Amino acid sequence: MKRNIVIATLTAAALAAGGTVAAFAAGDDEATATQRQADTNARAAVDRDDESATGDSADDDRTAAPRGSVTAAEAIAAALKHTPGTALAADFEDDGAGAWEVTVVRGDGSEHDVRIAPDSGKVLGAQRDGDDDKDSDDRAELAAVKGASTDAREAALAAAAKGTVTEVGLDDDNGAVAWSAETVKDGKHGEWKVALDSGRVTQDRDED
Repeated sequence: MKRNIVIATLTAAALAAGGTVAAFAAGDDEATATQRQADTNARAAVDRDDESATGDSADDDRTAAPRGSVTAAEAIAAALKHTPGTALAADFEDDGAGAWEVTVVRGDGSEHDVRIAPDSGKVLGAQRDGDDDKDSDDRAELAAVKGASTDAREAALAAAAKGTVTEVGLDDDNGAVAWSAETVKDGKHGEWKVALDSGRVTQDRDED
């Protein structure tokens, strides 16, 4: 009888101990799962911080509008007043201070880069491009612009109907020369072609 009581007691103790061990095991599994979730959340937070710091997000593809009140057309006009010639391009260079850079070809064929302040329209400087050896495509584009009804300033004005112009230049698509303009509106980037003869603005289908 006593032997049966002892066995029963030992069995009960073993079951209790086993239940405790199982409870601890279940607790360990739950704690591990919780820790894994916490680690996952922490990594996600770090990834979001990295994206914010580096700009690696969906918004990174958007082009920021130029700072200041001077438009692309006004920058081109200011550059031509300082350096008379034919404007081939205007581009907002956001390199810290930020400035418009307008490319002008003078009557002697020399190419000059004229920098314009985006807030005042003043000329910040002008530099001659040392590479004056132009290939046949460059000469053809220049000839097309000189005989066109729409110049760079007028192309910038036309494209401004689609948003804030950040860049305007020449585009030779299969031998058909046209003005190419980039705009930003409500954070969205757009690319357009402006006809040399009519000034008509159409979406650049090659960039869809």
